[in-house]
Amino acid sequence: MPSYPVRALVLRKTKLGEADLIVTMLAADGRQIRAVAKGVRKTKSRLGARVEPFTVTDLLLHTGRTLEVIGEAETFAAHEGIREDYDRTAAAMVVTDLLDKVSQEGQAEPQVFDMALVTLDMMETAPVESMRALVLAFLVKSLAMHGYRPTLDACAACSAEDDEAHLFSPRTGGVLCRDCGGADPAALPMSGDARAAMRALMRSRMSEVPSLGIPVGLEDELMRLVLPYVAYHVPARLKALEMFARKA
Repeated sequence: MPSYPVRALVLRKTKLGEADLIVTMLAADGRQIRAVAKGVRKTKSRLGARVEPFTVTDLLLHTGRTLEVIGEAETFAAHEGIREDYDRTAAAMVVTDLLDKVSQEGQAEPQVFDMALVTLDMMETAPVESMRALVLAFLVKSLAMHGYRPTLDACAACSAEDDEAHLFSPRTGGVLCRDCGGADPAALPMSGDARAAMRALMRSRMSEVPSLGIPVGLEDELMRLVLPYVAYHVPARLKALEMFARKA
């Protein structure tokens, strides 16, 4: 059975039989990998802690007929601080849930993996008040990496520059000028401050997001704009995001 090493972020796990798990992971090159962790649900298994969600693990995988099989595992980053705090866990679940839905087997996107690791590092160490800003930044940046970068510097419909644009269209993918405001009846009101804040989230590194100091009221408005934007472009229900938004 051919074997190969890989570093991967654990996204979720699913029970298989009486003692095994199917572990869904994001590999360092951005591919999604699904592998069987045999006997991991037995009390004496040492593998269990190394395949917990949010954990980054160095693995030796054996190629199977339908799924890979985990042979060896060594923890690279446990992110235990996330699992010890409810608010951090809720935020990190948005990250892993989105990656689970948008990553694909055989499709490499290394930048996504790198950003996910930095995001989880920040969610473990940044002030808990920063969780919403980190979630918002991760959502808009992830969509941008998958080809859905929000248009904020010009009208998304006609490309005319308009600093007075006051509508955001999830379907069109950005702000709409006054002339194009009727192009999308589902377009949402967007304040100038929210437009500036979304620009700041897009331009900042994840490590810089907590220091942006976005006011709570502005985070509320951004959440109202970003949720339908994500829902329109991601063809799957993101339960973790729904729960996070209700809690936040």
